[in-house]
Amino acid sequence: MGFEWIKIPYALLTLFIVINFGMLMHALVYKITARVAGRYGIRIWQHYADLLKNFGLRSSITHGVMYYLGPVFRLSGGIGLLLFTPTIFGSEMFSNFSFAGDLMLVLYFVFFGMLGMALGAGESGHPYAAIGITRGLSQVTASELPMALAVFAVALQYQTLHIPDIVAAQQGGVFNWTLFTNPLAVVAAMLSLLGSLMRPPFDVVLAPQEIPIGPPTEYHSTYLALMQTNRMIFSIAKIIVYMNLFFGGATSWPELFIKVFCIYMFAVIIGVGFPRFRVEQSILWFLLWATPIGVLALLQV
Repeated sequence: MGFEWIKIPYALLTLFIVINFGMLMHALVYKITARVAGRYGIRIWQHYADLLKNFGLRSSITHGVMYYLGPVFRLSGGIGLLLFTPTIFGSEMFSNFSFAGDLMLVLYFVFFGMLGMALGAGESGHPYAAIGITRGLSQVTASELPMALAVFAVALQYQTLHIPDIVAAQQGGVFNWTLFTNPLAVVAAMLSLLGSLMRPPFDVVLAPQEIPIGPPTEYHSTYLALMQTNRMIFSIAKIIVYMNLFFGGATSWPELFIKVFCIYMFAVIIGVGFPRFRVEQSILWFLLWATPIGVLALLQV
């Protein structure tokens, strides 16, 4: 127990590094997508300015307790996912609070934030709140199904639910990665990642070109800042999980930055090249294409 207390400063340092890396990477991605569309894009430091502005604002609007707990639950899901996922393989200090069977807890944290936001949106009082809840939960449920099948396939392949053990089994060379030993599971997981990150063509929840509503306009001031912070943390944390399960993990911070950026760019390239799906198209795509690949990966093992 004493050793776990020693880990707290390193866990906070990991959180600080991931937040800053997430803000810089997201800004760079926005600039890349803007240049593809012939625009200049945002400044690299724009996310820092937005967070400082929103954290400095206060709100006098009252919608109920659950409405304000939604962003808190959302942020708790991102932070919990990061703190129970080992970041640097072989480092006791940067293994965070990983424990035997942590893979199952990680899967719960992936879904926890979305459920919190659904409860918060339901108390917003907006007449179209139910539309956003239906869109979000429907797509997340459909996209997480192939991810769950891929994770179960990996757990059966390596006979463990402990993430460091899965990473250890992939050491010794690139061809020991799950990417090469179980490619079907990796394909199913990467297709699931497209919906989990909610980038085009799967940004059906926010629908920025369709409706001027949604969490960015329903929430404001500090609550919007909490959601923006979670956006930086959650995407990086989930990609770190993917890196550990399918791409051999990372033995240093530079290696982690490179792998996380490359995995994220997969979703960015897809988003730039394809238009946004409708809600029913998105759900059917995951059920008809990604889910069968996950089933085949499980059967193969």
